[in-house]
Amino acid sequence: MNNDRRKSISKLHDELDTLKSALEDLRDQIDTLKGEEEDGFNNLPEGLQQAERGQAMEEATNQLQTAYDAADSAVSSLDEALTALDDAGV
Repeated sequence: MNNDRRKSISKLHDELDTLKSALEDLRDQIDTLKGEEEDGFNNLPEGLQQAERGQAMEEATNQLQTAYDAADSAVSSLDEALTALDDAGV
């Protein structure tokens, strides 16, 4: 591999690494929101947990978990891409 392609790979690696860091931050923000919503639900009296408001809070918690899982999966995929670029630049 010539130096120009190595530099291109290095640039791509840096850009993906920046994207991964941003995605990790967003994933952590989702997790924080999920925890806050979960705490809010858990602090409701049992009767209100079963009411429409409580059910909406529980559903929001579930959807935030789904979003967290998807973001976490994307972070793992970016890790794989970074490893592949490392191996390609050898």
